[in-house]
Amino acid sequence: MSKSFSADRSELFKGRGWVVLLRGLTAITFGILALASPHTTPGTLGLLFGLYALAHGILSVAAAIGGRGQHGCLLLATEGIIGLWAGVVTLWTTLPSPKALIFLIWVWAVGAGVLRIVEAIRLRKEISGDVWLALSGSVTVLLAIMLMLRPVVGAVGLALLISAFAFICGVFEILLGYELRAAGRRRLIGSA
Repeated sequence: MSKSFSADRSELFKGRGWVVLLRGLTAITFGILALASPHTTPGTLGLLFGLYALAHGILSVAAAIGGRGQHGCLLLATEGIIGLWAGVVTLWTTLPSPKALIFLIWVWAVGAGVLRIVEAIRLRKEISGDVWLALSGSVTVLLAIMLMLRPVVGAVGLALLISAFAFICGVFEILLGYELRAAGRRRLIGSA
């Protein structure tokens, strides 16, 4: 492996580890808030999802801009744009009907999940912790499949499903973030 390729990889890690950690913490916070009220209304759940999707989108776009020109940044930017779209549309629709909210979450989950899986496959030789990225994408696609199979789950059922997804996905993203930060530090120390 050439020294310049190793330096490029360390830049990729340095720019994304903290953002992935924040995405994971945001997901867990969203999951806790969605679960905190056992009698969540579609409006409350829509507000929480909209804020989560918006924050996730902003963090993803920030990571893509920070690592522009690096391998995988286009996928991350696309995931961020999907999150921004889902957040804005959900928040703009003041009280989305349960079916509309489920549809918005489904669209976001399909897009984000597939992009994460593709990114994990494309970056498997370049990043440490690609398994966490693939698992995060798989859990997100699983959420979309569950929403497709049971589109009418009720507000409480939807809150429980989304809470479980957000917590599991958040843990995977935190593990990925720690792995990226540790690999970036190892690469920087090794190149010194």
